[in-house]
Amino acid sequence: MPCESSAYVSDTAPGRGSLRPARSWLHSDVARLPLNGPWRFRLSPTASVAEEFAAEGFDDSDWDDIPVPSHWVLRDDGAHGRPLYTNVQFPFPIDPPHVPDENPTGDYRRHVEIPADWSGTGRVLLRFDGVESLFRVWVNGVEIGSAAGSRLTHEFDVTRAVRPGDNVVAVRVHQWSAASYLEDQDQWWLPGIFRDVTLIARPAAGIEDVWLRTGFEDGRASVDPEITADAAAFPVTLRIPELGVDRTWATAADVVPFDVGGVEPWSAERPRLYDATVSSAAESVALRVGFRTVEIRGDRFLVNGRRVVFHGVNRHEAHPERGRVFDEDHAREDLARMKRFNVNAIRTSHYPPHPRLLDLADELGFWVVLECDLETHGFDKVDWTGNPSDDPAWREAYLDRIRRTVERDKNHPSVVIWSLGNEAGTGSNLAAMSAWVHARDTGRPVHYEGDHTGEYTDVYSRMYASVPEIERIAADDSPATLMDCTPAQSVRQRGKPFLLCEYAHAMGNGPGGLDQYEALVDRHPRLHGGFVWEWRDHGILTTTPDGTPYFGYGGDFGEVVHDANFVMDGLVLSDDVPTPGLHEYKAVVQPIRFAFDADEVAVTNLRHSADTGDLRFVWRVEHEGTIVARGDLDVPVVAVGGTRRVPLPPVPVARDAETWLTLDAVLAAPTSWAPAEHVVATAQSDRSAPRPTPAVRHRSGWRLGDGTLRLAFAEFAGGSLVGLAGRAVTGPRLELFRAPTDNDEGTSDDLEDSDATVAGVSHAELWRREGLDRLTARRLSVTCTADALRTVDRVSAANSASWVMTESVWSVEGDELELRVEIEPSSGWTTVWPRIGIRFDLPDGAAPVDGVTWFGLGPLESYPDSARAARTGRFSSAVRDIGVDYARPQETGHRAGLRRLTLASADTEVLHVTALADRLGRRPGFTLARHTPQQIARAGHPYELPDSTTTYLIVDAAQHGLGSRSCGPDVRPGFALRPEARTIRLRWARA
Repeated sequence: MPCESSAYVSDTAPGRGSLRPARSWLHSDVARLPLNGPWRFRLSPTASVAEEFAAEGFDDSDWDDIPVPSHWVLRDDGAHGRPLYTNVQFPFPIDPPHVPDENPTGDYRRHVEIPADWSGTGRVLLRFDGVESLFRVWVNGVEIGSAAGSRLTHEFDVTRAVRPGDNVVAVRVHQWSAASYLEDQDQWWLPGIFRDVTLIARPAAGIEDVWLRTGFEDGRASVDPEITADAAAFPVTLRIPELGVDRTWATAADVVPFDVGGVEPWSAERPRLYDATVSSAAESVALRVGFRTVEIRGDRFLVNGRRVVFHGVNRHEAHPERGRVFDEDHAREDLARMKRFNVNAIRTSHYPPHPRLLDLADELGFWVVLECDLETHGFDKVDWTGNPSDDPAWREAYLDRIRRTVERDKNHPSVVIWSLGNEAGTGSNLAAMSAWVHARDTGRPVHYEGDHTGEYTDVYSRMYASVPEIERIAADDSPATLMDCTPAQSVRQRGKPFLLCEYAHAMGNGPGGLDQYEALVDRHPRLHGGFVWEWRDHGILTTTPDGTPYFGYGGDFGEVVHDANFVMDGLVLSDDVPTPGLHEYKAVVQPIRFAFDADEVAVTNLRHSADTGDLRFVWRVEHEGTIVARGDLDVPVVAVGGTRRVPLPPVPVARDAETWLTLDAVLAAPTSWAPAEHVVATAQSDRSAPRPTPAVRHRSGWRLGDGTLRLAFAEFAGGSLVGLAGRAVTGPRLELFRAPTDNDEGTSDDLEDSDATVAGVSHAELWRREGLDRLTARRLSVTCTADALRTVDRVSAANSASWVMTESVWSVEGDELELRVEIEPSSGWTTVWPRIGIRFDLPDGAAPVDGVTWFGLGPLESYPDSARAARTGRFSSAVRDIGVDYARPQETGHRAGLRRLTLASADTEVLHVTALADRLGRRPGFTLARHTPQQIARAGHPYELPDSTTTYLIVDAAQHGLGSRSCGPDVRPGFALRPEARTIRLRWARA
């Protein structure tokens, strides 16, 4: 065959040839041949490659093998190119609908043996469930057609080309095409056939499509069936055995709605499903039916008549080795993990997932916002000039995408909202998509965040709105106009249910302030919660030249343009490890709330549709973290939305130890997603007897000295600590710097209610300008008494006139050694500080400090605006486990509310430290790590951290909050750390 023109890659049409109309993804008993497995594969650098490979007799013996499904850039250690990551940027020139001639093109071939009995089949279909991006298909040398829409299902009629016996299927896949302009989602670009490929024998009298619309209202259920089939398929029978439904329709005209009795409704908390079959003489289709009604009444979004609050996450399909290739066992465990962390909703950002995922969502129970495969975000760079969303030339492509989205997944009860896509501007094509959905499905509303004025959508949606802005959205009497709205449009949008389709950007250490969003949802019924961005990191497992494994992000694969580690923004790390942010989310959105009042507790059930009959309530009392009493709390079943007040057990209070009462709501029996005793909700109450903090002992008679002396078990040289209990220890060194988090590095301009000083400039950059990462000290004085040592230092940075005065006083207090550090900043500081702390260096010596036990907040890290998951208790950890292995090293591991800690070396206790509250009752926190903040800040990946021979203990009087400024609001004022005077008091004892 001659060398073909590659112009068709710039065709905006969604498909050509014998492409079939969209229909449901059905579980049918018709014959099928899975074509997953090894295919022959060749990669070419351009689209202009001869087509002779599609011929039956073509010799592909010198080609490679590649598994289908897979992404060719993730195979064979880069032999077929490398993945590339962009968030907003297009990785090719913005020249719609054209793409470069340098267009990696993968050719696939395989033989398939078709049974002889298929020759009498009405039609043979070849189905592709996901191919990125544009692909063409041949069977036995006959061109069948082409299709675009990477995360959509496409079926081709190949009847005319197939035959019994050996057949050759050939597929050409182009990485770039006109469709790529519509698929600029925040994710890796991963070309290839990455979902299932199947040959299907369709009988002449088969069932083409089924839609069982269901409803539930006031205890009554209904079924509104739609059967698509030729007249020859009838009679058709619907059976739902558990409900006694057995209906046969002689003709299509007989298919009418009907009521069903004795039905339990479906919800995300009680996902009751009924097995159903729709059968003709030639085919039987199996479905799992859930009865529920979705509606909007005024500004309320309701399912089965009750308001829904979405405690959701945005979910991409991502795996560090497979990319977007679906693995059902992994997906099931992923969704079970969501359930264990109180996640009840999924937005399928920004495309339909593998169809089996929605079967799992139906079964396990999730509210799903199903999103179309559409995003044109890169046009933002040119102020949306040429954006396809308002160009008639692209209308059919837009309509085809929404049709394939809705038709494929319309039978799923978990799908409660259709979303047109994401960050594609606005325009007539989106409005046309919405009109089509409204005409096709009257039982679900339409969402699209970019419709800021509410012209064609049913819910008001925003992303990364600040707490003050949401308060204005929630208030009917607010005089403020909403973003991009006129006053009249503002009224219209306030009359709709509001949800945050993205918020709380979970990038690196964070997000902070989740509880403030949840408090707004509790107060304002118009607010229906939202979806954290996002569920998991997208790291790709790779190795350094010496074989060290790590999770790669943008720029690690030689990309020309990329968005660095912005793809690492999940509540779950790439290796499935939940982050502290996910634990915080679980605590904030827990569906059972406890309010302590003297000797009673009020138990409130915030679930949508489940009472507390599946829960046990257990309590325990701890003295300084040691359990002294425990039992079950007799809580009557609390109805949905109800509250019951119950008496608390007697609490034995210790006079010389803190006393804490903890209540847990746990599963009474195992479920499909968690074992019995899994904790659903928890709360603590401080029952301690008051105990005063020891006063600072006044000393006089200070005299000048050289500062080289011994106090109890501490040694000093030149006024500086050099040893404790025979172990080398140096400090305290003033530490105002932390290795910037991704939020610290964020430059989001949403600075309402923020102490950020320069719009568009990150806190981290301001800290570096202020020199907080390179402080130096000048000792002003050293004085001592018989049992005390005092030093005064002025701490500043090069090229800075601002400074901090620190006074450190060591004194012997009985068997202990007390350190009191007074920290006082000068005027003139212009930015928030990351921390106010002191650092101690503990060189390894004979054995490193490698463990710690503490009484305070734990077990995971806590920060000022992220501490709801923390509880007061006694905890232990190895030093290597104190922090989180974020893909980009950053501040991690801080534990607030410290009372006492013990440092250990090889299970041998080394030192005891007691932290005393300051005069306002504020307790410090601590971090223990093998690298300094400065070392961590210089590393782009964990493997770049230097080898360490020292453990570093940092005790913080205060830390700056976390916020969400990597893509959203900054730290709110109540959690922002302005330069201020603070006191740290520590008492040291030998182990």
